[in-house]
Formats: sequence, structure tokens, C-alpha cells
Amino acid sequence: MSVRVSVLDNGLRVVSHKMAHLETASLGVWIKAGARDESAGQNGIAHFLEHMAFKGTTTRSAYDIVEQIETVGGDLNAATGLDQTSYYAMVLKDAVGVAVELIGDILINPVFTQDELVKERHVIEQEILASKEQAEDVVFDLAQTLAFPDQPVGRPVMGSEDSVGSITLDDLRAFMKTHYIGPQMVLSGAGCVDHDELCDLADKHLSALPKGDGQLLVPAHYAGGVAVSPQNFDQAHVLAGFEGIGFASDDIYAAQILNYTLGGGMSSRLFQEVREKRGLAYQVYSFHSTFEDTGFFGAYSATDLMHSVDVTDLMFSEVYKIADSGITAKELERAKAQLKSGLAMALESTSGRAEQLARQILFFDKPLETADLLNEVSCVSLEDCLQLAQNLVTNGAMTVALAGTDQNIGDFDRFKSLNASKLTSFQDNLSAN
Repeated sequence: MSVRVSVLDNGLRVVSHKMAHLETASLGVWIKAGARDESAGQNGIAHFLEHMAFKGTTTRSAYDIVEQIETVGGDLNAATGLDQTSYYAMVLKDAVGVAVELIGDILINPVFTQDELVKERHVIEQEILASKEQAEDVVFDLAQTLAFPDQPVGRPVMGSEDSVGSITLDDLRAFMKTHYIGPQMVLSGAGCVDHDELCDLADKHLSALPKGDGQLLVPAHYAGGVAVSPQNFDQAHVLAGFEGIGFASDDIYAAQILNYTLGGGMSSRLFQEVREKRGLAYQVYSFHSTFEDTGFFGAYSATDLMHSVDVTDLMFSEVYKIADSGITAKELERAKAQLKSGLAMALESTSGRAEQLARQILFFDKPLETADLLNEVSCVSLEDCLQLAQNLVTNGAMTVALAGTDQNIGDFDRFKSLNASKLTSFQDNLSAN
């Protein structure tokens, strides 16, 4: 596999996977900084900064940036998450230099003006308001806040109208100065890219990034809880789960297998129980959100109001069944096949591969061999899955969030009491055994 890694004098790492048979390339800069690095009063600043980076530089206007990338047939974009921010492009192979130059310009030479700050603040406020009209976004934000209260991991990436409204130009510059430093950044490319050329481009356009020391990770603290959103929607949107594990955990592949078995496909337990056998919902799935030191393992469904408690009870019941009896050998092999195909397919997507390599360098300090990852999946046993399921259930309180209507809050309160006693009883039984 033609994966190479180099390091510039300022600490910026360059990683590439050459796929010479392709005519295109995906590349970008990933920064180990996101919403998790914000104070409460500046919630949303990482996302705000990502928006402002495209508003012009000392050498280009905002229009010049998009016009130049589109002139060469490329696409330039950015994204902010809890633990990272990325600025990336997809281009034809002959335009790799243009993409690196543009990304370097917006990272090193941004021009932040008050006029643009005011305009972009309004854009972000509209983005926040739009998310509040999406029931799935509302219930996920509520659950994340319940699971990790009063800390960055539990706050929305976009921030709130109040927090975004208080961010100043000096705040943006200070956040950038602290976090946009060489050792916390990776230039990653995949597709028809030449590593030596990519290093030369990085040295030319990104060597001005400052050196510095990365910020220490503040550990997340899971709490859990149960809450109902006051917003009304046509359906009841339910999310239920427990604390998961971090992506550096040895059990990460067992967790992915549990996730797939519980609700990761049409053959999964939740899909079969909730949709196929009972017809209670159109959409139901499980998930495992992972961070560096923790995670959130849960399930989501949208149903009618009268069945919201039934669906939520089924979510927990299926988790309890797995924690009690494990999964079957057939389920294990099916989940392994899905995970392996996903890893293999990632090698055929230049954008997915560039992001995968960037995250591996940022969080593991090296690219991970796909053959080794496939072997890790193969080595997961039935006992591994059973032990992890039991750990998920016994290590902390449940988290349940509902967005729908206050008409069923009474039923949900009764559910809270009922399921809390079920969880306590189940945990006691596991401890006794």
C-alpha cells in the first residue's frame, strides 16, 4: 500500500495514499480542534471560525476563493465536529496544487472583518434555527446534553443563539492562534497524488503555520438522564442509550459489532422487532458515537405518540437480551462481514480515505494498516461481545430523550420509573452472577 508520512519543521504532518489509476484526488487539512475545545461562553466558536475562514484573505476575496476552485473543476468545503475541524477539496489530478494553495491561504491569511462577522453570525443563527425544526437533530442534541451535562462534549457544535451572538473577532483570532498550530494539523491526500509533490506544496503554502503545544484533553464525564423536549412534532422521536467507549479502546470492534447487530441493518434485532414484526415505526436504528476517551451507544426511532413508550422499552429490552445472553455466532459473522466490507470500501473512496488517514494520524500518530484492522475484526469473539454489552449496561445510568409533544409526558414519566427499576434489577442480577 503506497501510504507515506512526512513531518514539516513546524510539526505539520503530511500523509498520502497514492492511487495512480485515478484521475482525481481528495485532500485537505484536518485540525485536532473542535467544539470540545470551547468554553461554555464560546460554544460554537470552532464552527463560527470555519465559516469565517471562507470570507476572504489578504490575497483573495471570498468570491475569488470559490471562483478559483471551480475554474479547475474542483469543490472546496469544510466541516466542524466535536473533536476536529477540516478544510478539504476534491479536484482533478492536475489541480492538487491549486487546492493546497487555496487551503493554505484561508488558514494562514484570513481577513476577519466586523461586517463579515455580523453577516456570518446571522447565517449561523439561521442554521441553528433550521436545526431546531428537525426533530432528529433536537432529540440527538437533547440526549447528548443529558449524557454529558455541563461540559463541551454535551454542547451542540453550532452553539446557541446566545453564545454565537457573543463571539467577537478577537475571540476568533485567539481560538485560531491556540489551536491552528502545526503539531495539531495534518495535510492528508488520497487518489492521484504524489507524496513528494504534496510535501513541497505543504512546505510552500503551509510552513507559515506556527509551532506550539497541543491542548490537554479534558476528560468527559458521563451522567445520563431522562428528559422530554418541550417542542411539538408530528411524531415522537425517541433516543435511548448508555455510555459507550472511546475509539482507542481495545473493544472498539466489539462495539461496532454490537451496534450492527442491535440496529445497524435490515437484519438487525431492532429493525426486525420494531418495524418488521410489530410495525411500530418506519425508521429505527442504533449508533455508537465515539470520541477519544468515551462514547455514546444508543438507538433512535420515530413513531406515533401512543407507541413511544413501547418502542423505547423495546430498545432497552434488546440491549438487555444481548447483555444477558450475548449474540449468536451467525450474528457475529454477519456483522464482521459488514465491517470488513466497510473497511474495504473506504479504500475505494478518495474523500473517505483522506479523512480516514487524517484521523489516524491525529489520534493514533500513525496510519493504520487495513490488513491489521481486518484482522482485529476477525479476532472479536462472542465472549468479547457479551462482556462489552454487560459493561455498557452496568457502568452507568441510561440516557433517554424524547422530542414529540407534552401530551405523552405522563406516560413517559411512568416509563422512566418502570425502566429505572428494570435497569437496577438487571445490574443487580449481573453483579450477583
